[in-house]
Amino acid sequence: MSTVTNPGTTQFVQVERPDGSVGRIAYDDQGTGPAVLLAPGMGTTRATFRHLVPVLLRAGYRVITTDYRGLGESDTGWDEYSSAATADDLAALIRHIDAGPVLLYGNSYTAASAVHLAADHPELLRGAVLSGPFVRSLPAPNLVGKITYALMAKPLFTRTLWMVWFPHMFPKRPADYAEMRAAVDANLREPGRAKVFAQMCAGTHDAAEAKLPRAKASGVPMLVIMGTADEDFPNAVDEGRFVAESVNGRLELLDGYGHQPHEETPEQIADLITGFDPAR
Repeated sequence: MSTVTNPGTTQFVQVERPDGSVGRIAYDDQGTGPAVLLAPGMGTTRATFRHLVPVLLRAGYRVITTDYRGLGESDTGWDEYSSAATADDLAALIRHIDAGPVLLYGNSYTAASAVHLAADHPELLRGAVLSGPFVRSLPAPNLVGKITYALMAKPLFTRTLWMVWFPHMFPKRPADYAEMRAAVDANLREPGRAKVFAQMCAGTHDAAEAKLPRAKASGVPMLVIMGTADEDFPNAVDEGRFVAESVNGRLELLDGYGHQPHEETPEQIADLITGFDPAR
């Protein structure tokens, strides 16, 4: 059994679905001070922040972590799984915790959600950190990648292929990497979750890309963090520069780190957050 747990006590915010039913979005809420909301990347859970949360708490933050719809402890059964829908859930959570504008740290998939929020609800954000950001649709780097992407959208293959890819996100693995990988695998084995992930893999970030100009004009301060060894992009450095320019943000390149730098170097990520935060 995995020893990786979520960093706090699970709470839920209820979000009404289009059919009138209610779905629950899981989160935890710890500490006092300026609120920082941490949103995980696609195919993982809020436990990905287990090392970052204590550092931010020591720095004097109120730290909220969340699972997006369909994975972690959040409910399945939604009609839509997209970065735009996740942005709506994040907006509902921010209003629910009633902490005023938050600093949002979005990794990978939820970096696109941060773009949606900045464009549509800038009043909810005092800043946004886009880490390993997928804010536009990129072509597969080669034929193997193209085939893999296509198969990832098939629920029968989604979990297996994701577990094969998972190690590539961590060129500098945390000490409990094996436990975290096992926890993600276990979550995807729960009923309905692999199907959710397959739907997410089949989607695009076209809607987020279309909102980049509005996000840039919103006035929300943006920090882009990109690991130079991030294998999720054909050229991580070039993509980091593109995103930073697109949102008028500051770019921080982390030499040798991968797609989830908050797991690999949490202290450095916390320093970047506190140094960037307009509330500090």
